[in-house]
Amino acid sequence: MSAADTPTSPDLTPDLAAALRRAANAPTLLVACDYDGTLAPFVDDPTRAVPAPGAVEAVERLAELPRTTVALLSGRNRAALAQVSGASAPVVLVGSHGAEWEDGFDSPLDDDEESLLARLHTELGEIASDTPGAHVESKPTAAVLHVRPVSDPAARAQATARAMAGPAALDGVQVTEGKNVVEIAVREASKGAAISRLVAQTGAEVALFIGDDVTDERGFAQLRAQDVGIKVGDGPTAAGHRVADIPAVVRLLGTLADLRG
Repeated sequence: MSAADTPTSPDLTPDLAAALRRAANAPTLLVACDYDGTLAPFVDDPTRAVPAPGAVEAVERLAELPRTTVALLSGRNRAALAQVSGASAPVVLVGSHGAEWEDGFDSPLDDDEESLLARLHTELGEIASDTPGAHVESKPTAAVLHVRPVSDPAARAQATARAMAGPAALDGVQVTEGKNVVEIAVREASKGAAISRLVAQTGAEVALFIGDDVTDERGFAQLRAQDVGIKVGDGPTAAGHRVADIPAVVRLLGTLADLRG
């Protein structure tokens, strides 16, 4: 299939099909994808969030095309993202919502940031200990309360509310509230800034970004007029396009690879 062809799929509206053709024709293309909820289904144990069938193959196929950069842009720390995704070079892995790159962070945490991070772990740990099923994930610049495994919806909501009213309200923190997740960081990072950095590094004339969560909205908001934002699933979004689910994402990436190849 050439970039002049019209892709046909029940996943693609006419506008999205046209956007894929535009992306496929770009002299230099950036494709950025969130991981959890976009390429891998959500599970209670984050270490078992394996990619959907065909997902890694699709991104690696795109990454091997000329003048095409593919990045997985995740809230996970970079090491965890590499482990669960199984993706390897030339796919670019960006962790911690854009704060963590192949060469690490721009600078190490200072003493005040280290102290604040330790306090976040302590306070979120207290909330998790009071909430059966909840746990706290440690990231290089953040502490994350996970309540997805909490079976009682009221307890889940209460734990989230405590996190937002307590440690999330501390001075100097950056808060990202996602699906059953409260991430509190001591250093600002966003997927929007990460996409801008990738565009600058690659000189991409078109960037295509796919994501499902509220944390991805910063990425959609940063896209330029010629770029393509695709929201996975329901809910309000700044993205210009939408697909229903993860299998639709996999098919879309395969279609883009066909068009660009």
